[in-house]
Amino acid sequence: MTLFTSAKEKRLWMWALAVLVAIFSTLFVGKPLAEVFSNQDVQAVIFLLGMLLVGATIIVHAVRTKSSKAELAILLGIVAVYMMLILRLGIPERSHLIEYGVLAIFVHKALVERSLHKKLTLPPALLALMITFLIGVLDECIQLFLPNRVFDPEDIVFNGIAVMMALGANVLVNWVQKRKKKA
Repeated sequence: MTLFTSAKEKRLWMWALAVLVAIFSTLFVGKPLAEVFSNQDVQAVIFLLGMLLVGATIIVHAVRTKSSKAELAILLGIVAVYMMLILRLGIPERSHLIEYGVLAIFVHKALVERSLHKKLTLPPALLALMITFLIGVLDECIQLFLPNRVFDPEDIVFNGIAVMMALGANVLVNWVQKRKKKA
């Protein structure tokens, strides 16, 4: 019996694992890196590069899936909401929004792929929400035992919000794509 139902599922879980390793590595190298990049101009450049990557991802997705005008409008609306939220947040919260959003999408896509080959007991989006939220809780709980780190229940809530926003956007775009195929 194999652990994965397809090569695509395996690849998606490996990407999710890579994101998870990156998130957990910040528990140990986050503070030194924050000091290196403490200059506001450097932070602004890094943030701008991150947003350009998000935009490039959306464009590649739109071209690759031959998105309709409605899908592009939804994607641009989602990006606008994320941009406004990100502009109101501090650097740590911005990174949580991106990190946990990306993790949630990979976990969801892997679970959707699994559901195509094997019946799941819960819908993939709900299962992805639970898995990713619990990872966020674990991330905060680990900080209880690390020097120079602080357990913050607000971060747990923020991680959950980031997960829900990413999954909600993903489910909405998938729903529009399915409606387009039926039409």
